[in-house]
Amino acid sequence: MNTSVETLSRNGAQVLLDTLIGLGVDTIFGYPGGAVLPLYDALYAESRIRHVLVRHEQGAVHAAEGYARTTGRPGVVVVTSGPGMSNTTTGLLDALCDSIPVLCISGQVATGAIGTDAFQECDAIGISRPVTKWNAQIRRSEDVAALADKAYRLTREGRPGPVLLDFPKDIQIAAVPPEWRQAESGAALGVEPASPVTEAAIKRAAALIARAQRPVFYGGGGLINSGVDACQAFTSLVRDTGAPCTLTLMGLGALPADDRQFLGMLGMHGTLQANLAMHHADLIICVGARFDDRITGRLSDFCPHAAKIHLDIDPASINKVVRADVALVGDCYPMLRALHKELGEYELQADRLDEWWQRIAVWQARDCLRVEPSTEHILPQHLMQRIDHMLDGRDAIVATDVGQHQMWAAQYIRINRPNRWLTSGGAGTMGYGLPAAIGAQIAHPDKTVVCVSGDASVLMNIQELATAMQHQAAVKLILCNNGHMGMVRQWQELIHEGRYSHSYNASIPDFVALARAFGWGAARIEDPVDLDGALEACLAHEGPYFLDVAVVPLQNCFPMMPAGYGHQQVMLSEDTWYVEA
Repeated sequence: MNTSVETLSRNGAQVLLDTLIGLGVDTIFGYPGGAVLPLYDALYAESRIRHVLVRHEQGAVHAAEGYARTTGRPGVVVVTSGPGMSNTTTGLLDALCDSIPVLCISGQVATGAIGTDAFQECDAIGISRPVTKWNAQIRRSEDVAALADKAYRLTREGRPGPVLLDFPKDIQIAAVPPEWRQAESGAALGVEPASPVTEAAIKRAAALIARAQRPVFYGGGGLINSGVDACQAFTSLVRDTGAPCTLTLMGLGALPADDRQFLGMLGMHGTLQANLAMHHADLIICVGARFDDRITGRLSDFCPHAAKIHLDIDPASINKVVRADVALVGDCYPMLRALHKELGEYELQADRLDEWWQRIAVWQARDCLRVEPSTEHILPQHLMQRIDHMLDGRDAIVATDVGQHQMWAAQYIRINRPNRWLTSGGAGTMGYGLPAAIGAQIAHPDKTVVCVSGDASVLMNIQELATAMQHQAAVKLILCNNGHMGMVRQWQELIHEGRYSHSYNASIPDFVALARAFGWGAARIEDPVDLDGALEACLAHEGPYFLDVAVVPLQNCFPMMPAGYGHQQVMLSEDTWYVEA
C-alpha cells in the first residue's frame, strides 16, 4: 500500500490522536461508550498515549485536573455522548472556577442524527457553555486537526481553564484528506513586549511598594498556574522587600510555608496574623488572585487603609470585586520580573518595616493554631500535624476533598513547593480529592501522593478506588472520619442555632472492608497512641492504602471569619472572638 493511500485511510479519530500526540499529550483519562467507540478503536493500536479508565466521568475530569495541576500541562479527558458528557459538568465547573487547563473530548451522535433526540444525544455545546472557556463541535473531518490544536492551546492561553470539543461519530470514522491532516502550527506562547501603559503601571507599583510602611503580599492560584518560575520570581520579590506574605487556599506552595515571611493562609479559616495584617496594611500587592468572598469577607471592611496593586492575567478580574489603584494585566512571571527590576531603582532600608513586623509579632504570639493533643481521642488538628510531620522531607503531593478536613489540612500541612497542593477552591467540590490524587499519582508514579478526605466527601467518588487499583496508582488516602458533614454541621451549630438538619452521616460503611474489597490495603484507628504507627504503615505500603482515622466528632475549625464579617472580626473558638473597632 503506498503512502498516499495510507494517509487517506486515516480517519478523524486517528488524526485527532496524532494531533494530541504532536502537542505532547501522553495520558488520557476517560470512559468509553457508543458515540466515542471509533476514537477508542483508534486508541487500541496507539502505544504513544496511556489511557486511564476511570469509573465515572466526573472522576475523569478531576483526575485530569490533578494531572494538570502537578505537571503544568493540560489534562485530557475522553467521554461518550449524553450522560457521559453531562457527567463531566461538575468537573468542568471545578476546573473553570480554579483555572485548571483541561481538554474534554466528548463523543456525539452522527451529524445526521443531531436534533432528532437520538439515543444518548445531548446538547453538549449548550450544556458545557457555562462551564468552559470555549467549546466547539467538529462538523467536518478536514477540521479535526485544526480544531484539536486550537482547543488544546486554548486551555493554557490567557487565564487557563477547561475547553470542550464535541466529536460526532461519523466525523470520527470519516477519512481525512492528506492535505488537511497537519494542523496549522500555533505560534509559540511568548512574552509580549511591555506597552508604555504597562511600563508606567509597573513604575507606579514599584513606587508604592518602596513607600509602603505596612505592605502585604497576597498571592493566589494564578501564581501556581503561571509556573515554577513565576513562584520563584514571587518568592524572590517578597524576600527582597522584606514584607509579610499571605496566600490563598489555591496559592499554597507559591511561597514556601517554612519561609519566615509567610503569615499563613488568608481568609475565612486563615490565620489571625494573616487576616489582621491585611486589615491594617497600607498596601496590598495581589498577585494571581481574584478577591473572592472567602478571602475578602465583608467588602466594606476589606483593607480599609490600603492602596491596592492587582496583577492578573485576566483583565476581567481587575476591578471586578475590589478597585485596584494600580492594575498590572499579564502573566505573573514577566510582570513580577519587571516589577522586581523596577524596584531595584529604589534603596530600601533594611529596618524600614521593623515596626510593622513588631506589630505582626503580637498577633503571631496568639498562636491561633495551637492545639493540645488529647490522650483519649484523636483530634483532627493533631492528625494533620502528624501527617505534616510524616511527610517532612518527602516532597509529597497532597490532595484534599472539601470541608473541615480541607481547612485543617491547609492550616497544618506545610506546602513548600508549587504543584504539591491539590484542592477544590472556587467550586468547593466534594468528591474531588480521590480522583485528583489518582491523576497526580499517574503523572508522578515515584512520588508520595496523599489524599486527605472526609467521610462525607470520599463517598462522592468512592468508585475511583477501582481506578487506582487497576492502574497501580499507590495513593495513600487518609480519612478524617468524624461521622458528619463536618463543615455543614459547624455552620448549623454556630450560625443556625444548633439546628442540625441532615448533617449527621447515619449510615457510614465499614471503610476498611470496602477498601479491601477494591484491593486496597486498609486499617482503622481510634486511639491516639496508634496514630504515628498507623501513618507510618500507610505511607510505607507499596500499593494504594486507605487509613480510616476516627476523630472527635464535634470539633470545629478555627480561626473562623464568618461570612459577612471583616478580617478584624475573627472567632478563635466557640466562645472567643478577636474583635477590633
